[in-house]
Amino acid sequence: MKADPARRESFDIAGCKLSAVVGGNRNHPAVLLLHGFPSSSRTFRNVIPRLSEACFVIAPDLPGSGESDLIPNATFARFADLVEGLLQELGIAKVHLYLHDFGAPVALELAMRDPRRVLGLIIQNANAHRSGMGPQWRGTIDYWNAPTKENERAATAHLTFEGVRAEYVGGVPDDIASRISADSWIEDWRTMSRPGHLELQRALVKDYGNYVARFDDIARYLRDHQPHALMLWGRHDSYFDCAEILSWLQDLPRMEAHVLDGPHMLLETHAEYCAERIADFVRRHG
Repeated sequence: MKADPARRESFDIAGCKLSAVVGGNRNHPAVLLLHGFPSSSRTFRNVIPRLSEACFVIAPDLPGSGESDLIPNATFARFADLVEGLLQELGIAKVHLYLHDFGAPVALELAMRDPRRVLGLIIQNANAHRSGMGPQWRGTIDYWNAPTKENERAATAHLTFEGVRAEYVGGVPDDIASRISADSWIEDWRTMSRPGHLELQRALVKDYGNYVARFDDIARYLRDHQPHALMLWGRHDSYFDCAEILSWLQDLPRMEAHVLDGPHMLLETHAEYCAERIADFVRRHG
C-alpha cells in the first residue's frame, strides 16, 4: 500500500476541533508525536517527511495550540481523553508514543490507561522524575504547595514573549542557538497571544503539579511493563536537569539513549539525526 503524503486534517472529538498532521502508510506502525510548551505539531515539521516513509504519523495540535480549539478547565487528563478519541477515530489500537515536555503527561496517561496499546516510548526532554526538577522549579513547587496569587505570578512568569523565546535558546551555547530560527518562537507567541490562550497555559502549569504527584505511579508502570524505549536528549536544557536521564535509565535499563549537544527543543537543531533514530527504532520494535 502506498504511503499517503503528510497532510493536515481536522477532527471533531467530543465537540473539540482537534487539528493534526497525518501521513504515511496505515499498514506501518503508528507513531503519535506529542508536542510540548509552547509549540504545536509544528515542532515535528522537520521529522515528519522522513518518519512518514517508515511509520503512520499522527501529530496533533493539543488543545489551545496550533489550529486546535481551546477547551475550558484544561488538564492533561482531558487532553489524553481527546487524543485517545483521535486514535479511535483513526482506528489505531497500538502506537509508539513520543514524549516531549508537556506532551509527557498526556502520553504517560495514555500508556498507563492501557499498557497494551504501547509499542514503544520515544523520550525527548520529557520529565517523569523529581530528579529532573532542579532549583529553577522552586517557584512552581511553591505555587503547587500554596496556590496564592503571588505564587501563581511567580510560577507563570515565563508566559511572556521572552519566556517563550527562552524555551528555544535559554541557556543554549551561542553556536547552537544561532541554528534556531526566531520564526519558531514568534509563531508560538502569536498563538499564545490569542484570547484565552494564556489562561489555558496557566491552568496547565497548575495541573502539572498533579502530574508530578503521580511520579511514583509512573515509575512503577515503567518498571513493571518495561516498554521498548528510545531516548533523544538535548543536554543544554534549562528546564529538565540531566539527572533525569539517569532516572529514566534506572527505570528502563534496556533503553537506548542518545544524549546530544542540543537544546530543550532538540528537533530544531538535530531533526535529521533524530528522525533516523526514530525510524530505526520503529522498524525494530514495530
